[in-house]
Parts: sequence; C-alpha cells; structure tokens
Amino acid sequence: MTQDIYPFKEIETKWQSFWEKEGSFKTTRSNDKPKYYLLEMFPYPSGKIHMGHVRNYTIGDVVARYKRMRGYSILHPMGWDAFGLPAENAAIENRIHPVTWTQENIFYMRNQLKSLGFSYDWDLEISTCDPDYYKWNQWFFLKFYEKGLVYKKKAPVNWCETCKTVLANEQVINGRCWRCESEVVIKELEQWFFRITAYREELLGDQNLLGQWPERVLLMQKNWIGKSRGTLIYFKAVGSGEVISVFTTRADTIFGATYVVLAPEHPLLKDLIRGTEYEEEVRRFTEKFQRPTDFTPDEVEKEGIFTGRYALNPVNNQEVPIWVANYVLMEYGTGAIMAVPAHDQRDFEFARRFNLPIKVVIQPEGGGLSEETMEMAYEEEGFLVNSNRFNGLPSQEAINSITTWMTEEGIGREETIFRLRDWLVSRQRYWGTPIPIIYCQDCGTVPVREENLPILLPLDLDIYREETSSLSKIERFVNTTCPKCFKPAKRETETMDTFVDSSWYFLRFISPKEERLPFDSSLANYWMPVDQYIGGIEHAILHLLYARFFTKVMSDLGLFQTREPFKNLLTQGMVIKDGAKMSKSKGNVVDPDEIIDRFGADTTRLFILFASPPEKDLEWSDQGVEGIFRFLNRVYRLVMKWADQLPVTNYQLQNLEGEDKKIHSFTHKTIKRVTEDLERFHFNTAISRIMELVNELYQYEPKTSKGIGVLREALEVLSLLLSSFAPHLSEELWERMGSSSSISLRSWPAHNEEAIKEEEILMVVQVNGKLRGRLTVFKDYPPEKIKELALSDERVKPWFKDKEIKKVILVPQRLINIVTT
Repeated sequence: MTQDIYPFKEIETKWQSFWEKEGSFKTTRSNDKPKYYLLEMFPYPSGKIHMGHVRNYTIGDVVARYKRMRGYSILHPMGWDAFGLPAENAAIENRIHPVTWTQENIFYMRNQLKSLGFSYDWDLEISTCDPDYYKWNQWFFLKFYEKGLVYKKKAPVNWCETCKTVLANEQVINGRCWRCESEVVIKELEQWFFRITAYREELLGDQNLLGQWPERVLLMQKNWIGKSRGTLIYFKAVGSGEVISVFTTRADTIFGATYVVLAPEHPLLKDLIRGTEYEEEVRRFTEKFQRPTDFTPDEVEKEGIFTGRYALNPVNNQEVPIWVANYVLMEYGTGAIMAVPAHDQRDFEFARRFNLPIKVVIQPEGGGLSEETMEMAYEEEGFLVNSNRFNGLPSQEAINSITTWMTEEGIGREETIFRLRDWLVSRQRYWGTPIPIIYCQDCGTVPVREENLPILLPLDLDIYREETSSLSKIERFVNTTCPKCFKPAKRETETMDTFVDSSWYFLRFISPKEERLPFDSSLANYWMPVDQYIGGIEHAILHLLYARFFTKVMSDLGLFQTREPFKNLLTQGMVIKDGAKMSKSKGNVVDPDEIIDRFGADTTRLFILFASPPEKDLEWSDQGVEGIFRFLNRVYRLVMKWADQLPVTNYQLQNLEGEDKKIHSFTHKTIKRVTEDLERFHFNTAISRIMELVNELYQYEPKTSKGIGVLREALEVLSLLLSSFAPHLSEELWERMGSSSSISLRSWPAHNEEAIKEEEILMVVQVNGKLRGRLTVFKDYPPEKIKELALSDERVKPWFKDKEIKKVILVPQRLINIVTT
C-alpha cells in the first residue's frame, strides 16, 4: 500500500454519522412522488452477518438509493426474524438465555449493517421476539380460528429427535432436518394446522398477478400446489369391502393395472392386515419406511412387501394383490396407486424386482410392445389394446370415455386433486409465539380473549438446565382460568412455527408502533405491495407461499386491499469460495468485518456487485477485492487532482469540438447505459460502464474553459452514478467539488439526447425473419451486447417464449434475427 490510498475509514465514519444525524433515509409519504417499497428478506440474528447477507442487502441498497434519486418515496426497512431453534440450541450449548443471546446478536449485527452504509430507516426496526410484534401473531391465530382456517387434529408429523420438534414438510430436506441435518422420523401427535388449502386455487391462479418473478420460483410453487385433473378409481378389498381409492391421470391404462400399492402411512393398512399371517412383517416394514414427505420416490431404492390381501380391479373384476411400498407417498393423491408396470417406469422396476405381472394396454402407432421383451415402461400415449370395449381408441379419447363410463357405473369419477397440504404450525419448543388457546375440562378448547393479548412468553425458563425446552415446564404459565366458566384450566404449551412471523412482517414495517391493529390500513393501502423483494431461492416455498396465503387472508379480513404481497422478486445466488458454499466446516468463510476493516465498506459493496450478475452464484476472489480497491483509489485521485480547479456553476457546454465533444458525448452515453443497466439489475455491467468513464477521464486533459466545464460535468456524473454503489466515497467527492448538500439529495442525472444522437443507430429485431421490434443502440456496442438487448426486449420475448433458440444472426447496424426451432 502507498500514500495514495484514500482514507476510507475516516470518510466512511464521517458520512455514516452525517446520515444518522440528518435522518437522511427517513421514510416519507408523498402524494407528489410515486412510492417504492424495497425490501430484502430480514435476517435471523445468528451473531454475525455473512457474505450472503452482504450481497443481499447491497443489492437492495443500490436499488433503494437509485430509486430515491429517480424521485420515488422510498420505504426501505430492516428488522430481525428472531424466534426459532438456533437460539435454543445456542442457549443449551452456551448456557445463556435465548433472549440474551438474541439481543446481543441483534446489537452486533445492527452495527455491522450500519458499517456498510445501508440506507435503512432504522426507526422502522422490528424484532419478532418482541411482545409488541408476536401479540399480533396471536391475534391472527384467533382471527384465522374465527374464520375456520385453524384446526387441530392427530396426524403423522415429521419429527426431529435432536431438535425435539415437529417440522413442516418444507423443513425436511432429503429426509433430514433443515436445521441440524438429523434424520427425520414419522410420529403421530395432536397438532394445530392453518387451512392454507382453502386458498389453493387462488394461490395457483394469482400467479398471473405477479410481476417480474423468476420462472423457476413460479414453477416450484406451482409444482408444490400440485393441481392435477384425473380420475378417482375405486378398488374394493376382497373379503372386507373396504374401498381403496386411487387417483390417476392415465385412466386409459386401467386395464393394465396388475397390483395396488399403498403408502406405509395409509390409514386403511392396519385394518387390512389385521389377523393375517403377514401382519407382523408388514408392521415392521411400515415402521422402517415411514418417511418425511419431502423425498422424491425416484431417489430411493424401491422396497415393498405383500400384505396378503387382494383387491378387485373395478373394470374387469380381476383380483390384484395389495402391496405396501416406499415409493408411494401419502402426500400424493390418495396414498394409494394402481400399478401399471407396462406404462409407468417406477411400477415397471418394482414389478421386475418382485416378479409381478406386466400387461401391455397401450401400443404406439405400429405396435410392437411385448411384455416378455420390454426393457422399460412405455409411458407415452398411443392406442388401447387388451382394454375390452375401448380397444383402438387413442389415449386422450380413451381417458375421457373410460372416466365417463366409470362414473356411470359408480366405480370411479372425474377428480381434481392437489399436492398442497394444510400448514402444520405447532412446535414443541420454547422460543416462539405461545399459541393463544386454553383447555377447560368443562368448556373444551377455548380461544384466549383478544383483550388478554399478548400471552407473554415467560423469560425465566433456564432451558439449558432442562432435557427439553417446553412451556409445559412452567406451571405458572400452564395453569390459568377458563375465559368462559372461570374455572381452573390449562394453556396450550406449544408455540407457533416461526414462518408465521415472516408471513406478514413486511406489513408491520409500515407502521411498527401501531397499537390498535397489526398495521395501519391506510398506510398499508399506500405502500403495498412490496415493489421489489430480494432474497434467496431457498425460500421459494418455505416462506413465499405462506406470505402469499397470509396476505390473502388479511385482505379478506378487511385489513387492506392487496391480494399479493410482492410485486417483483429477485433471487440472488450464493457466495462461494474455492468452488463451495462458504461454511465454517469447509474453512472457506470470509469475514465481512475483516474485509471492511482492510478495504472499506465501499470496496466490499462494489466487489460483491461487480463479480457476478445478482441471480448467479458469486465466486469470492481476494484479487478481485484488491482490484476494486485500486479502482476506488483511482477515482479518488482523479477527483482530488481537479477538485480545486473546477467551476461550481456557469460552465458552458455548447458548440463543443474535438476531445471536449468526445468526453461530453461519452459522459452522456455512460449515463444512459448505466441507467439502462440499473433498471435491469445488471449491476456488474453498470459498474463496468463507470470504470470505462474513469479510464476516459484519466486520458483527458482540458485545454480551454469549455474543457474544464466538460470535466466538471463528467466528474459530477461520475460521482452521481457511483453514489448508489459506493455512497461514502461519492459523498466525499461531491463535497470536495464544492457542493454544500448531500449527494443523496440530488436527482439522478439525465442524459442529453443531442450529445449522443450521432452515436446511436436504430436496428430491426426479427424472430424467424418477421419484424417483432426495434432497438436503439450505440454504434460501438459489441455484438454480444446487442444480442443480449434483443433477447431481453419485453416486446420481443413473447415471440420466442417456450421455444428453443437455435441461433441469433446479427447484420451490423441493420438487424438482429432470432431463429427458433
């Protein structure tokens, strides 16, 4: 390092103090400005922020600062998702109370975020473990209860023995707990559920109301909701008359069903095997293979056992054996399938392994399929054979005809099913929102009265002294009075899933001090929906679906008008190092504090955006960080060289010639390019444009008063364009150039069309030779940049959506032709 290093520690401390003193980022509602609600997913207060946090929040801060300079009223809050298992685990491990651990972590992480210069309105800060917040979790529970959206039932649940708690389906990953990675088992318990299935059609259909959401996220939610239209078919168990209902989307294959398979958790199984010679063996099998419901059947080796019982195929009255297998799940359909091994690969593999019959009932055009020679199932459509009166029909026609016939015969019916199940919200843990229910021997289950909220979480439980952390350990909490008969009663001792906390927090940010309701309805109607939401792809199901559900219920409760919480969604990639996600176990963690201390917050911010597009994974590079630091030093030296020689006002930019005209044009070209890139969240290319401008300015030596004016304008533009990315340095340079006001109060620069007019050309965009749009580009744009702009043009994209692009033909300065299959 040399004496040319700019004093980043001094500068960053100075401007962070200035912003806090001046209240630079206070939220203001204005009828004269459009609103913009910018929100990053709030963090769990784990102790220290990591580079994933830095990336997420830097992306959000750049957008917030940019939109503020573009004239928007900005809501940009921050808070803490503070309940949950990690605090309990830390309390047990470190012998410290969760509330102490959480509060200390919040204090430290808040200071870390402030050290990065993020433009949050800290007056809006919330913490979900604060009674002023979780009171409203309880209030929502009661309102949901009144609407019939809450119920309790005994059900098989995913149980983590290490964490000693129930997990939602979404919290089980590959059969293991998402927190501690212990194996998850199935256990039957009385549990509270939210009836999210009441909104399944709307959750699916309202995807059309969403703005810019990643297609991958929409598909993940669509698949999780899992709407399927098909046929429900009734197989009667021989000897008992029990009806085993199976769901299929391929009723055309019913005549090829050669056995029935039940999931290990199927409710009829115990009755079917009772008293049979297979009972004990089947029972042991089901205990072994009862699994969490997140795993994909194709991922496991297929195991099964014969129950000793048979069922009648309703279309031909043939007896088919009833099996139990690990590749059938209760979460899918009815928990039972008709196995058609000739036309389903999983059934085929199972049948071959256990020597079960295979019967071809669908032939491709031209025939040729044979049970004896088949090496894999034929799963495509075709023409029916071995199907009695339906022989010769094509598959689609046969599906309709067979379903109609079965409906008439009373052996089946058309059915629509969903994969989505109700949201299990009970947790057998301490550090969470107490469920506001009382159990009375005389009155039964009684909701707590609203005026008695919040039901406070007692803070005197030394959970690290207990084998399990549960509210049931605290007698003074458990023992209460029934609100109806006033006799002694017991409180519910389970707490709510922490996803309840994050399902509406974005609304509490709007009015965190509101005491009458969860939030101010008039403010909610003004600020909602969130205009831009930013967070990880891992929350595509766990959080986003629940937040959408909550929003719809809150709207139906009359609290506000919005039906969808997040208009646009950006899912950023991970930060990785040495080819792997940063983790302590891999020894590849980069501490943000160390980088900030060594290079400064602006360097950290700029690198995290420059190294990769936001939606892609970012490979950490120490050399890359150093390169960004050198760049910021170049910017500092450039401005400091000229700062005292620049006129503050009255500089002339008319009738420019030569180098003066070139720099003036390049400056305005940069404004346009950076603006376009920021609108598309192409932060890395926007930074590249700014770097190009710096390079040009280093080669420029103004020789006239007009030239000095050109340089003054260029350095102002440089500072303004850089201010979203490196706000501390930009503020300092702005002040050094003689401005008396903060750069954060300035408007975003507008490019001069006349200055760049001769540099622009109009190009035609074709799809398969047909005109679909026009594109204005600069003459010196490289071919790849022009192709990128054409492919991202919203007017052109619909013409090649869902098609494979074979090639993109570029005729320089004339046209781009996108050729598809």
